[in-house]
Amino acid sequence: MNTIQDIELGLFREGLFPESPKQLELVSISAHLASKLNNAWHSRLPYIHPSNITRNRNYICFATMFDWRYFSAAIWSSPVNQSFNIDSVLELRRLAISPESPKFTATWMLSKMIKDIQKKIPRITRLISYQDTAVHTGTIYKAANWENKSTVKYRAWDKSRERNKPQSESDKIRWEYLLNN
Repeated sequence: MNTIQDIELGLFREGLFPESPKQLELVSISAHLASKLNNAWHSRLPYIHPSNITRNRNYICFATMFDWRYFSAAIWSSPVNQSFNIDSVLELRRLAISPESPKFTATWMLSKMIKDIQKKIPRITRLISYQDTAVHTGTIYKAANWENKSTVKYRAWDKSRERNKPQSESDKIRWEYLLNN
């Protein structure tokens, strides 16, 4: 049985499914909806509170739709690592793909989002994303011509305040994409 929340999010399994990512429509969505969709589909980091998105100087969230249902979600914001220029760098914080999405949705979506970011936030000159090495191989970034810049060793956040248990303790690979604005 489908819950009201599942129906509102388009998570129920009835209806048509896209056979190709080209059938999907990329739409901008709220941080609140993006965090709900991420919670439903993200393979490793399902929890992100909307305030962790909206309190950034720059942020934008996307979803793909087909037949009035969502099939993926992405959350971009100013970089978590404050050594990056928060005025010109945007970080892909989450990319969550529904199991019903067609093959190659993630790479197709990256391409569409890059074009939209260039239009909507023209001051952004570099995109970054971190791949969790415990569960992913970086295929989507390789296919979308991103550069593997470095491996970032896991380290716990400082203990200056009470924090939630980490969702992942594995090393990450930082991928980058330079924009031609």
